[in-house]
This record gives sequence, C-alpha cells and structure tokens, in this order.
Amino acid sequence: MHRLSFLGVFFLSCIAISCAQKKSSKTKLKEESQTKPNIIYILADDMGYGDVGVYGQTKIKTPNIDKLANEGIRFTDHYSGQTVCSPSRCSLMTGMHMGNASVTINGQLLDPNDVTIAELLKTAGYKTGLIGKWGLSQGVTDDNCPNQQGFDHYFGFDNQGFAHFYYPEYLWRNHTKVEYPENLNIRDEQGRYIKGKGTYSHDEFAKEALQFIKENKDEPFFLYLPFAIPHAELTIQEEAMEEYRALNWPETPKRIGGGGGKDYGYGSQYVNGYCAQDEPNTTYAAMITRMDKNIGRIVDLLNELGIDENTIIMFSSDNGPSNEGGQSIKFFDSSKGLRGKKRDLYEGGIRIPFVVNWKGTVKGGQVSNLPSAFWDFLPTACDLANIETPKNIDGISMLPTILGESNSQEKHKYLYWEWKHGKRPLYETVRVDNWKFFRVTPQNSTKPHYELYDLDKDVSETSNLAEKHPELVERFIPYLEEAKNKNI
Repeated sequence: MHRLSFLGVFFLSCIAISCAQKKSSKTKLKEESQTKPNIIYILADDMGYGDVGVYGQTKIKTPNIDKLANEGIRFTDHYSGQTVCSPSRCSLMTGMHMGNASVTINGQLLDPNDVTIAELLKTAGYKTGLIGKWGLSQGVTDDNCPNQQGFDHYFGFDNQGFAHFYYPEYLWRNHTKVEYPENLNIRDEQGRYIKGKGTYSHDEFAKEALQFIKENKDEPFFLYLPFAIPHAELTIQEEAMEEYRALNWPETPKRIGGGGGKDYGYGSQYVNGYCAQDEPNTTYAAMITRMDKNIGRIVDLLNELGIDENTIIMFSSDNGPSNEGGQSIKFFDSSKGLRGKKRDLYEGGIRIPFVVNWKGTVKGGQVSNLPSAFWDFLPTACDLANIETPKNIDGISMLPTILGESNSQEKHKYLYWEWKHGKRPLYETVRVDNWKFFRVTPQNSTKPHYELYDLDKDVSETSNLAEKHPELVERFIPYLEEAKNKNI
C-alpha cells in the first residue's frame, strides 16, 4: 500500500510539473503585463528570400531590417501563403492555407464573410490601420474593402492592379479620394519617368504610417503595412539611385510594357504597362534600400514615443522574387540558391524572409528553423492580444517560439499549397518535417507524377526521391485530400 501510495503521489506530481512546463505563452504574457502590445506587420512585395542582408544578400543594403533580425529572431523556414500576391495576402489576413482560403489565384476577391485578423483585434480594443496594398477588393466601398474588413483606417490603392504603379493619379484615405495631379503625364515618349517629377506613393505610405503611430500611441494598435516595393514597375527618385549607380553594375535596359493594359485599376495614363527602365538592377536595389530606411524611421519613432518595448514588429515578403521589372534575379541571388521564383511552388517561390523583433521581450540573436507560414500569423496575433483564436483555421500560434519557448511549440502536421497558372500543370504540395512532396497533374490529364525532396540535404530541390521512397509517397497523398476538405 505504501508503495502504491508513493507511486500515485509521484505520478500526480509529474503531471503537475508537466502542466506547469506547458503553461501557454499567452498566459505568461497576461501575467507579465496587462498592456496589450502594439503589433506592426510590414510586408514587402515580390522580394526574394536572399534579398535581405541577414539572409545572405551582399549587394543590397538593408541595415534596419538586419538590425531587427539581429536584435530579435530570424526564421529560416517561413513560407508565404501562396506564390503570388492576392492569395498570399488572403492567407495572412484569414489564417487559411490554399486548401481553404477564399482567394487562391490573382484576380479573385476576398469573401466578405471571411473574418480577418483586423476584425478579431478590434474586439480586443485595438485601433487597426492598413496602409499600402490590400489587393483583395476591387474598390474602396465594396463589402470586402479594408474598412469593411476590420480596418479603422485605410490609405492605399483602389485595387490590386493600380498598386504596381508608383506615381498614381490618386490614392484613397478611407472613402476619400486623394488626388495627385502632379503625377499626370510624367513619362517621356519611350515610357521612362521624367526625372524630378511626381509624388512617389511609397513615401506617402511611410509618412502616413508614422502619423498613424503618433495618433494611436496611447492605445493598442495594429498597423498592417504592405508596401508595394519592390514589385514591378521599377522606378524611384533620382537621388536614391546614386549610391548604387556609382558601383557601375551591368544593366539590361527594359522597354515599356508588361503588367498593364486597359483593364480596371491601371490608371488612364498607364495603358501601355510598366515603365521603361534603363537601370533595372540599380533601381531594384535602391527601392529595397529606400523601404529599409523607412522601416528605420518607424523604429526611431517608436523609440522616441517610448512605446518600443510595447511594440512587436514583424517583417516578411508576400512571395518569391520576380524579374518582371527587368532586374536580374541571378545577379542579386535573390532566391539564395533556391529553385524557382514567383509563380513556382518550389522553395524559391514561397520560402521568404521573416523577422520578429520585440525590444525587451524577444531575446536577440535567435534563429529558428520552425516550418511556419502566413496562416500562422492570425493565431499568433490572437495570442498576443489575449483573445480566443477561431477554431476553423489552419494556422498555429508561433508565440512560444518567438518568446524562446520552442519546447512548448505546437507544430504542423503539414504545410499545404496548390497552384495552377495558365496552361501549366496543377501543383499540389505539402511540406512534412524535412520532406517536400508534390503531386503534379498536367492539364487535361488525370495521371499525375510525383516529386519528393529532402530539404535537409537538398534545399535546392534537385534530386527527386519519389521512386526511392514509395512509402512516403503513399503516406503523403492523403494529406493533399485532407487539406482541401478539413474545414468544409
């Protein structure tokens, strides 16, 4: 009896210790502070995994992003929601992967019934702002526009297409049109922007972001800042070019065209498409550095206002790099040796930089290889705000890892994507631990082929191991079906 009693007490003690060790990061935050942290999520557009200094970039200067990473945590295995803009942003806002998201390709629009992270944070008393490229509605009065999807303040483009031209005829501040007559007729006959003319939209967004922070410094706020940089077209003011122009990089001039047409949203003056650019490499680098400098201005303002220790900053990109603006992906090694680019589900198309900084809370110098994705942002933000996470989402909170508690981090069974572009095959993809599995079905065919890569040994996805590991192929195929049906 004494032995059984002892074992019983010992067993209960072990349970108690285990439960204590697994105390949620959400509970820990609540105990340590009654103040909800401000959340700033900065998103670049079409910036590659290797376009940031801390991810190996050697030509483009990004000192402010690098500092955020070095004083916070850098994720090596983070993924975008999709390999193109709109669906990736849908995933970020709704916590859904491509098996359940309402937007899976460009051109689709957000389901007005979707619940966004902005709507959820408003229930916790957050002031919410979106400045930049929404990309999920056609106009600013539609049911799926930012102001109808939880954002108190919006300053940005009319729609997705207009976002790709940096000298717009107008922007929108909520439902008020802000016109820029100085941006009319500022291209020459070859399609180049005339030097010294026009108002650059990115600078307007940076200015608006600083103002939003100042106006909401005394209450918790969520600022979603999706810059359009460095998406084509490639253009920036002359003074920003000088430091890179002095390096005499090789250039292949780009003629006017691409990305345009007479469809809605491109502006009456841009029916011929993206601008001509004589120095696309120089311009691409200058645009990224300009964005980095404005990120530095945001950090400086947080310090000046004394809210830096109550503000978590996240930085990422919406998909892999694109050369539509004329720059060389190879010259910059923008994919950092990964296979593919934008519009591919190989690593170069979806593996992206992700940096988290929270002064005084997140320990500096951390590097995490946790497989994670855009759909994890929503539950992470819910934990930060100490509110319940919706049940029917695909994401998992990353807060334990961010706070240095990786031992208590819940992990995904798999990460899932699907992608069909034009006449190309349908790609269905899962990442399971170190394995990346593809089912590739050609158009007008029901007979797929399979690809399997060991990312630990072959991150460039060059050696297809599907035939060598039929047991893994058999194991992973049901995941493809499960991912598309579990939330129905």
